[in-house]
Amino acid sequence: QVQLVESGGGLVQAGDSLRLSCAASGGGFSSAAMGWFRQAPGKEREFIGSITRSGITTYYANSLKGRFAIARDNAKNTVYLQMNSLRPEDTAVYSCAADFDPPTYYTYRDARDYTKYDYWGQGTQVTVSS
Repeated sequence: QVQLVESGGGLVQAGDSLRLSCAASGGGFSSAAMGWFRQAPGKEREFIGSITRSGITTYYANSLKGRFAIARDNAKNTVYLQMNSLRPEDTAVYSCAADFDPPTYYTYRDARDYTKYDYWGQGTQVTVSS
């Protein structure tokens, strides 16, 4: 059984940086495209970005491109979300997700479709104070 566990969340001030980690167990990590999503209270789940199995290609929500970056280390079964210049509106629960059957030609449309992800972490809270 695949498990995803996020860590690294917390309370930070506006302008700070934070790096979240998502550790996978249960096997097959290098076969999965990995995504990051967030959900703020009273709001819908929002796509942040995704990274392909090899780590060569990343996709980001346009509104977050340039501030957020995703990387992965397949040897450590871990995917990372680097967040810079954080704003109060970035406050949310951040979750990672794994798609173990990504198409050969993985597109932005695939990446942002949360229904394509097979496993989800429990999420980690990020709170940005002004």
